Amino acid sequence: MSLEYRGRIIRAGRATGEALVSPEPVSFYGGVDLDTGCVAEPGHPLEGQALAGRVLVIPRGKGSTVGSWAILRLERKGLGPAAILCERCETIVAVGVILAEIPCVDGLDISQIRTGQTVTVDGDRVQVTPSA
Repeated sequence: MSLEYRGRIIRAGRATGEALVSPEPVSFYGGVDLDTGCVAEPGHPLEGQALAGRVLVIPRGKGSTVGSWAILRLERKGLGPAAILCERCETIVAVGVILAEIPCVDGLDISQIRTGQTVTVDGDRVQVTPSA
């Protein structure tokens, strides 16, 4: 059974990818290795996971405003997420996705989305398909 959501567009766009879900915020500067695109924050639930081509599902971002630049750098190196979904998108992520042109939607209840599910973002619409 598919789930469908509508949220607030932070950066419009269309993307499909495998969900990578974290119950904790992500710091893009310091918490993600900018050379590999993998979460590097020790003890983080996504530690060691690659962001590239996946739909990152997080409550919000955290950390330094340099995180916006980090999102842009990841995208330019082909290591950025296909899209980002947030419960509440704060300024760091918002500026980063706008600069990097990564689709982003917030105002979502992310509690039903699981890592490995297929997620399609199209404007303010988000469709989640269970993994096979």
